[in-house]
Amino acid sequence: RQLFLGADRAADGLVGLGRSIFAVIERNHIAHALDALRVRVRRADSAPVVNVVTATNSGQLIRARMAPVLGAEGEHGKEITGYVLTLEDVTREMQADHRRDAVLQSLTEGSRSPLASLRAAAETLLLNPGMEPAKQRQFLKIVGEEANALSKRVGAAVADFGDDLNTHLPLEEVLAADLMQAARLRIEQQLGITVASGRVEDALWLNVDSYALLQGLTHIARRASERCAVTTIGLALERSARLVHLDLTWSGPEIEVETLSEWETEPFSASGQESRLSLRDLSQRHGGESWYQYDRTSRTSRYRMLLPAAQPAAAPAPAAPAVPVTEGRPEFYDFDLFRQSGQNPQLDDRALTDLAFTVFDTETTGLEPSAGDEIIAIGAVRIVNGRLLQNELFDQLVDPQRSISPESIAVHGIERAMLEGQPRIEQVLPAFARFCEDTVLVAHNAAFDMRFLQVKEAATGIRFSQPLLDTLLLSAVAHPNQEAHSLEAIAERLGVHVVGRHTALGDALLTGEVFLKLVPILAGRNITTLKDAREAAQRTYYARIKY
Repeated sequence: RQLFLGADRAADGLVGLGRSIFAVIERNHIAHALDALRVRVRRADSAPVVNVVTATNSGQLIRARMAPVLGAEGEHGKEITGYVLTLEDVTREMQADHRRDAVLQSLTEGSRSPLASLRAAAETLLLNPGMEPAKQRQFLKIVGEEANALSKRVGAAVADFGDDLNTHLPLEEVLAADLMQAARLRIEQQLGITVASGRVEDALWLNVDSYALLQGLTHIARRASERCAVTTIGLALERSARLVHLDLTWSGPEIEVETLSEWETEPFSASGQESRLSLRDLSQRHGGESWYQYDRTSRTSRYRMLLPAAQPAAAPAPAAPAVPVTEGRPEFYDFDLFRQSGQNPQLDDRALTDLAFTVFDTETTGLEPSAGDEIIAIGAVRIVNGRLLQNELFDQLVDPQRSISPESIAVHGIERAMLEGQPRIEQVLPAFARFCEDTVLVAHNAAFDMRFLQVKEAATGIRFSQPLLDTLLLSAVAHPNQEAHSLEAIAERLGVHVVGRHTALGDALLTGEVFLKLVPILAGRNITTLKDAREAAQRTYYARIKY
């Protein structure tokens, strides 16, 4: 799952299966925390944990809570055999803390002068009871003015602090049925009102501040009970596109506008629990609306709140190509795939099923990088433990600062106007390099993509030197008697459904599925390690070159 990266994917690294934590937290911070953890374990602390706050590359603040995994008893007590990190984005929390500190400092510094004037005026009045009326009025005026100024300053400080309280609490994904159950129990237990709740869609999730929402619902139920003497309240949830209607209904007289306004603006209060939030704050908090309706025929009141539905965490579906699917690239052989400087003998002996892979694809302005053609899109997905991690994706358009050939547009459907405002390749490649760290690269017709990356080494300082596998060549190894090794042809042979061809992310996902299908076929030919695959592909590579 992607964590605390903000909207700008190019700004930071990722946390995920098989990925180094040092992409997010600097190594020396982890080492320092681990040293502190060892000290606490050796002195037998009851809860040996260490908290570290650090900044990511994009400026977000992360609190890492480190807890030890303890092994057998050693010379200095139990040995630490590992650790568990719990990561929390505290950027907004820290910002709110700084704002509150500034408010308190302003309140403290700004109150000294008015308080001093008030004290001096009050002491003068007390020490001079026979003061002339004109003089007395003068000092009383000073007291009034300074008290008024101090009151305004305190009011402004409280308003600033209250805004932080209203916006600081995080929204969370909550199953709608669980929220309804919690609301029913809370209202019945605190107010003694029977709650009749309707059926809720099983898969409906909300993105809400659940604690504040429960306070709000209880507040409405309490006010309705006091105003209309109701003993039963209806509670219903219904999906409407990306929003959810949350309705409270009760029988009784119509609520006047003035009374309703009071309900919506006063702070919540139920069973001795006070809050600074009001119903209007709650609506603002969730970016929705709320309103009151009254049916005079049935004498039924309805208070409706619009809340955001949580979107299911699923991989984005690749966009369908804007043009008929064609095979847009010839096979490329102008880059030696088998002399990568980052080849690692230890990786060579590991099984393909044990390695982590980054499967990637590019879309370009044309077919000739040496003639100035540029990358306009990079898409990638990771494979860890033999699984395609469809929530760990890299998908970025790139502004090429040049035109796109009509032939290329006919293949991928990306026009120049679609790239305006996108980052340039010098910004995108460092982020893509971090995404690929500690993995083996996989691409289809990899020489084409690698050539485009290679020509940018001098300008960006980014070099992709890790081991590389090509599904085009691996297909030729797995099916030597087949002539066609295009991505569509391989996918059809292996029973892989083709979706979103000629988008960078769509092709990367398809290539990843194809690669996973090829691995067991290669194993059947006794090709099981990275070295086996590289050497078999190399033999096929030279066999396929036509002079």
